Amino acid sequence: MGWTDAYNYLRNGATKLAGNEAPRTDGDLPLGARIGSVVGIQQSPLLRAVANGSLITLPEADDTRILAVSQLRLKQSGGLYRYYLETGDRDDKEKFLQVYQNASGEVSEIMYCTQLARVIPETAADQDAYTGQAGTGLGDRSYTLWREQLDDLGLDLELVFGSSEGLDYWRDAGDPETPYMPPFTGTEVRLDDASGRTGLRQEMYFMPYMRTLRGGGNEYLLITTEIINSVNGDSSKRGIHVDFVIGIPVEQQRIVIQ
Repeated sequence: MGWTDAYNYLRNGATKLAGNEAPRTDGDLPLGARIGSVVGIQQSPLLRAVANGSLITLPEADDTRILAVSQLRLKQSGGLYRYYLETGDRDDKEKFLQVYQNASGEVSEIMYCTQLARVIPETAADQDAYTGQAGTGLGDRSYTLWREQLDDLGLDLELVFGSSEGLDYWRDAGDPETPYMPPFTGTEVRLDDASGRTGLRQEMYFMPYMRTLRGGGNEYLLITTEIINSVNGDSSKRGIHVDFVIGIPVEQQRIVIQ
């Protein structure tokens, strides 16, 4: 199964997590967030994106509390954090705010993100493609989502695709003319309670892709291969999956965290 059609395959198919790797949970996180914080999001940019054919899922009435926080260490300057409104550990798909804090400590980007699908790469070739080990796959210059791949997700495909059969996303990193660049690599440590005793640790291979929506504005496709190292400190709970996540930038003044 190749990189371009692997999306279809099997879709959706503790010791203390502390130390230097773990994100803070005591309010020192960007925007003053902490586990249990109440989040308010002005939805006008999300509604506008949906009207322009975005694949984003709008927040539901109960998506108001931060259930978990994580820090992504991807060998780049600044800090990348995720504030989970849904962790995706059960039936619900992930929903989170992704917050980038630059090297000066300023929040320079916030995205509201919702999981589109999860893929299980079962063969060695699939895993190589989604980790970029073969010099192709995750990190390619572009990625296309095909209309037929999304038939069973309950989306308004006419609004999303119009007359086209595919959505082309372009790599949002490196030289746009370079056919391939290795994905970002690192770790994510997610804390599910303020004590840091529950959560998970996983290795990550990550690449952001982007397209311009019909009415303007950008939509991001975040493709992340996650190799779970431990859950609640239990290193026997291992696995690998690939998350396809849609992100829409949201201005900081439209986010209130209390």
